[in-house]
Amino acid sequence: MKYLPLDPAIFTDNRRRFVKQMEKNAIAIFNSNDELPLNGDALYKFKQNADLYWLTGIEQEDSMLIFFPDNPDKKFREVLVLVRPNELKEKWDGHRLRRDEATAISGIETIVWLDAIEAPLQTWIHLAETIYLNTNENDRKANLVPVRDYRFAQQMRDRYPLHNYKRAARLMKDLRGIKSAKEVEVLKIAIDITDKTFRRLLGFIRPGVFEYEIEAEIYHEFLRNRSTGPAYGSIIASGDRARTLHYVSNNQECKDGELILMDFGAEYGGYCADLTRTVPVNGKFSKRQKEVYDGCLHLHKYAASILKPGISIVDYTEKVGDEATKVFLKIGLISKADVKNEDKENRAYRKYLYHGISHHLGVDVHDLGTRTAPIQAGMVFTIEPGIYIEEEKMGVRIENNFWVTKNGNIDLMKNIPITTEEIESLMKTKTKK
Repeated sequence: MKYLPLDPAIFTDNRRRFVKQMEKNAIAIFNSNDELPLNGDALYKFKQNADLYWLTGIEQEDSMLIFFPDNPDKKFREVLVLVRPNELKEKWDGHRLRRDEATAISGIETIVWLDAIEAPLQTWIHLAETIYLNTNENDRKANLVPVRDYRFAQQMRDRYPLHNYKRAARLMKDLRGIKSAKEVEVLKIAIDITDKTFRRLLGFIRPGVFEYEIEAEIYHEFLRNRSTGPAYGSIIASGDRARTLHYVSNNQECKDGELILMDFGAEYGGYCADLTRTVPVNGKFSKRQKEVYDGCLHLHKYAASILKPGISIVDYTEKVGDEATKVFLKIGLISKADVKNEDKENRAYRKYLYHGISHHLGVDVHDLGTRTAPIQAGMVFTIEPGIYIEEEKMGVRIENNFWVTKNGNIDLMKNIPITTEEIESLMKTKTKK
């Protein structure tokens, strides 16, 4: 890992919260992700299962976590399973965790090697009545690949058909949605790195620069600040390409007079930042560009004013839509007739703002959390309204990350330049291309 060691209390507390929700005489098993084949003898870069990481801080492949709070042998009530270090494999693939190293990262005292877990696990399962198994229940998931969690669940059901099975994901969705102060401290580091990167870009962008050159600057600043890398594929969309929400080609020239929408965030210690800013390629907003940008910023600030405990995402989005209607009338995108005749299921403002306003943020950039129940203190959300105008070949989006508190929220990105004046001022100083 490139980042500095995290406080293992983060993961110890996360495990305590999960175990507290388990039924009596139950065992819970979490698996690492698969190592997925690429081409030839290559593998895709390994990415740890987010739930296993949230509970342990372990990023190594072929890992497991086993909870059995009612195990008669106290030593095995919390077990981390790792692949046994192999001298030959380490010559090829590098160092694997030793027991003391894994304990230092996770706070888990009992480490069992993967090749020795089958017999004791069978004994523990025979003692338990209920088995919690994990699957990916993120609402945005659209992947039917039979990954390890699903294969393991089927194997367990085949081998132990008379046990009572429970979905760990139902507990994880609620638990991961609420961030501890220690988790937010790690997220703040990812945000600080993202802040430094944005300021670097403001001194670099000019007419004639290619989108991929800007992306290269992002990678450079991330890595030199101990980030693991981008939390997701960076969107560097100049001109009309900014209307494509997940544009990642990043291969076009940035031209004088265009705006460029940049959506990127650093990953640090497993936690993701998520920033969007839209800036003028030549360093100066035109009158119309400023009008649209300020309209988007108004929506951003309005959304921040109502993001607080008790409101649901549905009601929150509807209220922002009401405000967007007012803004779009003011800047000439829709008419009073459009509003009067709108379809309530597809409101007039949706022509120019066709995505959600917020999503949960954490170990995953689209993190687990409620989409229907009331928002709770401790949740972390993005706020990212956008205005996309096909007729003007323009797209504007502004995004910050917010930690919901008992009485409102804290803007974790409050120090990152956001107004047209701040952006123009910083773009006056150019770095060498």
